[in-house]
Amino acid sequence: MADIPTTSTTLLRDLAHDSQHARWGEFVARYRPMMEAFMRERFPSLDADDVIQETLIELIQVFPVYHYSPKEKGHFHNYLTGILRHRALRKRGEEKRREEFTGKLQRVEEAAPGLWSSAESEDSAWRESLMEIALQQLLSDTTIHERTRLVFARVAVNGERPDDVAAAFGITRNAVDQMKSRLMARLKELVAALEKADEA
Repeated sequence: MADIPTTSTTLLRDLAHDSQHARWGEFVARYRPMMEAFMRERFPSLDADDVIQETLIELIQVFPVYHYSPKEKGHFHNYLTGILRHRALRKRGEEKRREEFTGKLQRVEEAAPGLWSSAESEDSAWRESLMEIALQQLLSDTTIHERTRLVFARVAVNGERPDDVAAAFGITRNAVDQMKSRLMARLKELVAALEKADEA
């Protein structure tokens, strides 16, 4: 990791008293190399700039109540990397959840040919947002039997084998296929309605 900067108590005090203080530039110049090195070493797959920016925003919020006391609270650089680590772990979790969700959307789309009718369907971000809304509506629709929704979620969304799901629920494979087919048709209706509303 990069050299640890010497802590300047006057710098920390100035920033604590004024979130717009001109010395923020000095703070960034002093600590950014250390933060970048920390990110390269611990979280190389993440966008370091994003995490560092979020860390600086959090510092602006906590500085007014932060009191530098190395004997009681430890050194400032440890406090700073603690915030950086927390932000990086949260960012990594968000990316992992997004990847998992995108994978689920892809499985549903593959299982439902002709799901999209709009020319805008080539826009993946637009598709993801509409699909997320449609799936939430479908899976929270209490007019659909709970078991049917659970079976659909496990087969179409999670990608589990239909035979395994049938065994888990004590039903036939044919019943699983019928439930999936019914809810796929309902999902297409929801997507079509959302597309229509988006075009209005």
